[in-house]
Amino acid sequence: MAGVQTAVSLREEGWRGPVTLLGAEPHQPYDRPPLSKAVLLGTAPDSALDVDFAGLGVELVLGRSALALDAAARVVETEAGPVPYDHLVLAVGAEPLPLPGAEEAEVHLLRTLDDAARLRPVLAARRSVVVVGAGWIGAEFATAAREAGCEVTVVEAAERPLAGALPAETTEPMTRWYADAGVRLLTGRRVTRVTRDAVHLADGEEVPADAVVVGVGARPATGWLAGSGVELAADRSVRADAHLRTSVPGVYAVGDCASFPSARYGRRLLVHHWDNALQGPRTVAATLTQGAAATPAYDPVPYFWSEQFGRFVQYAGDHRDTGEVVWRGDRAEAAWTVLWLREDVPVALLAVGRPRDLTQGRRLIERGTRLDPLRAADPAVPLKTAVAG
Repeated sequence: MAGVQTAVSLREEGWRGPVTLLGAEPHQPYDRPPLSKAVLLGTAPDSALDVDFAGLGVELVLGRSALALDAAARVVETEAGPVPYDHLVLAVGAEPLPLPGAEEAEVHLLRTLDDAARLRPVLAARRSVVVVGAGWIGAEFATAAREAGCEVTVVEAAERPLAGALPAETTEPMTRWYADAGVRLLTGRRVTRVTRDAVHLADGEEVPADAVVVGVGARPATGWLAGSGVELAADRSVRADAHLRTSVPGVYAVGDCASFPSARYGRRLLVHHWDNALQGPRTVAATLTQGAAATPAYDPVPYFWSEQFGRFVQYAGDHRDTGEVVWRGDRAEAAWTVLWLREDVPVALLAVGRPRDLTQGRRLIERGTRLDPLRAADPAVPLKTAVAG
């Protein structure tokens, strides 16, 4: 998405020069969110993006991996030879983390179209599946596997689902979702190794498995940039500035591989979600065509969504270092929302089955609008009318 959107945005901004989209995968550019849903379940053959690249004058170079960057020569080295550039946009995304102890066993990941294709027969056969990791991908795959009729066990090393993403009070009701869906959830359990027909846990339990799916996180796919002069952060992301420029002149970074400074949140953000891959390229295209002085800094309210266990979960903002919490609705019910405020100004929001709260709350976050916490806590009061007087 980040690479395609960069090419499209350049043309929308009036860029008349040649544009080349270089990709490691052989497939036509595709969207990733359907991979854990319609593509995985076989209800859609793929998720190819409906873009007329020829009409836009965009050259697709597919099936060629970037191996190194020679910034001095302005060349990207590939296995098929060098690709020169005048301006370079890094949109290389992230790669899934491997599972230690699984080197000798066949395990599945869910990041690419080929990954989803390999997993479709597993679901179609209604086999027993162990999912390692109760994050967003783990929950979405478990949802699809149960829908397909598989027996599913989810193993999580942390004490609760989404431990690295959300506070404990918000994930407590999510724990019940697994049981309600017929999924066995094992938390606080570490995997030591995976064999042909079982997952072995540190406490000695062996969980039978016809197939193992790993979703323990991802990291920016930036290893090939070593020695290029492009500055990387400790989390391996490309350190971009407020206009998504890197430390190397003429080189930009967007999407899952790029971290950027947020004046809104007072910290550098690394956002591994679809909306960031959609929005960041517009800043890069405007900067390339109009100049940084004429282009607003990139400082979005991060947003993402997840469909799991029959629920539509949406999140906007960044709740870290925020202690003021407002709940809308009963967490035991099917729909509820939690708001994080700083001096009565919303900075983040999690909505479960309440898309209107997300839409209105996101606008309030963007505008920095103060709320009346008492009115905001009433689920019958629209958030847009809970503004402080």
